[in-house]
Amino acid sequence: MAAAAEQGGEKIPPGKPMSMEQHMLDKGAQMLQSLKPVKQMNQHICTFALYSHDMTRQIETHHFVTRLNQDFLQCAVYDSDDSSARLIGVEYIVSDKIFESLPLDEQKLWHSHAYEIKSGLLVNPRVPEMVVRPELENLAKTYGKFWCTWQTDRGDKLPMGPPVLMMSPQAVNMGMVNPDLIVKRDDKYNISSEALKNARIEIPEPEWINPQADYWKQHGVGFFVDIEATEMKKIVPFP
Repeated sequence: MAAAAEQGGEKIPPGKPMSMEQHMLDKGAQMLQSLKPVKQMNQHICTFALYSHDMTRQIETHHFVTRLNQDFLQCAVYDSDDSSARLIGVEYIVSDKIFESLPLDEQKLWHSHAYEIKSGLLVNPRVPEMVVRPELENLAKTYGKFWCTWQTDRGDKLPMGPPVLMMSPQAVNMGMVNPDLIVKRDDKYNISSEALKNARIEIPEPEWINPQADYWKQHGVGFFVDIEATEMKKIVPFP
């Protein structure tokens, strides 16, 4: 288990360093347990995301991807790919076929991926473009729903409050990613998003992107989860 990340000399999350006994327990468990779900993560994708309710807040995200079938992927999302990375959310990705089957109100919560890919913002770090090209062509036609559970960008030391819906970058006004974020990411991986954009010109555009996705583009509204108290069910019948 990695040590906690630090921000301004302060550990995030707060806590004592791992003891030698804890390291031994973890190593033993690792040898004895299968950890099958974790071992199915076979891709690392780096891209950017914007808060649905405040698109001036933009973050670099690292998605560790498991493909359950050709139409459905699930991603554990971290704030970096370092050993001390913090798990900040989860994204589900579906094919256009599945997306079209969703209720209209559900579709509003999803975003498209075509622009992310065509613009060179979405990358598979350290993997040659020719290797990931077929996957990029598939992903360009997909939709994602990303819930952020830990807002580390605002300095939260722990996951606080309800989950927040995230949106993907787009080629219009508020959907444009801050160039400084892109430069920082590109420098880290020694890549050029602009060069990738040019190299991906021939990736086919989806024939149609459902306007219910990226709902803010058409309607100028985002979505925000709030918490309210509710009466508990005190008697639950047994099956």
